[in-house]
Amino acid sequence: MTLAAAMSALLLGGCVAVTEDVYTAVSPVAVAQSSKARPAGSILVRIFKEESELEVWKLGADGRYALLKTHPMCRWSGKLGPKKTNGDRQAPEGFYQVTASLMNPNSKYHRSFNLGYPNPLERALGYTGDSLMVHGACSSSGCFAMTDEGVSEVYASAEKAFSLGQSDFQVQAFPFRMSAAQMARHRMDPNIAFWRNLKLGYDVFEVTRKEPDVAACGGRYVFDSRAADGVSPILATSACPVMASSTDPEVLAKREKDKQTIQTLLSENRAGSAMAYSDGGMNPRFRDILEKLGAKELAKETSADAVQVSRPDAALADPFKADH
Repeated sequence: MTLAAAMSALLLGGCVAVTEDVYTAVSPVAVAQSSKARPAGSILVRIFKEESELEVWKLGADGRYALLKTHPMCRWSGKLGPKKTNGDRQAPEGFYQVTASLMNPNSKYHRSFNLGYPNPLERALGYTGDSLMVHGACSSSGCFAMTDEGVSEVYASAEKAFSLGQSDFQVQAFPFRMSAAQMARHRMDPNIAFWRNLKLGYDVFEVTRKEPDVAACGGRYVFDSRAADGVSPILATSACPVMASSTDPEVLAKREKDKQTIQTLLSENRAGSAMAYSDGGMNPRFRDILEKLGAKELAKETSADAVQVSRPDAALADPFKADH
């Protein structure tokens, strides 16, 4: 492949475009994750688009994760909803496993790690694209931009976890915090069926503070489940076999309570409406700087190389205005 062709492929495929190092991801071998013995000090990452936040969680000696830090996210692009095609500017939503091979200490966005998109479910659904990163600066075309300082902290947490023996860490990327109220508010979105599927995994972690086992079949994610016969494979490219679930009773209780809350909000006409926005989002901390000092100053604040802020006018349109 010529250099020009390589740069063109990057421009279409991921957020890094032609300003990022040519860095090829090693795709995870499978979405399915058997129960793993994680060493204490392992991490797990959750990303929330609408809130423009990234959480790092740390595993304690009791086998449960505790929140280590919530990082404000400077920029993400596209709309709420999954990434499906090259060039759609969508930041991904779903469940990903990041190995040491997906970490890039020499990114032109300071530090980065590749989410491994498309995962096996996304490939089975025919989704296309690559090089979807969490990185520094405040520029995104399908990625999650953390600022140089922010990504350095997340990167250091991952490096420490790898040094303790963690083989990979799970990244859970969501459109928003998946409360009953938010699910009711977004009930008319064309992605709502997909988000209901994501919420099943969200609920597992929210209640138990344990990493959910993630697999895929029949065009959807399945969590903490196995084939009932104990031998049939669970494959992203196939229909689901008869499944046996090991879902915690408290998780099931939360789902039932959320269902009732949603019904109440709808029946009382208190669900509200979804929000309209131009292109992605930006945490209010950075939007205030953008509004007061302008894009050039924000670029200096968020990147040692003063990487240009992507679509600053669209970022100023946030927080999302009500779509009346």
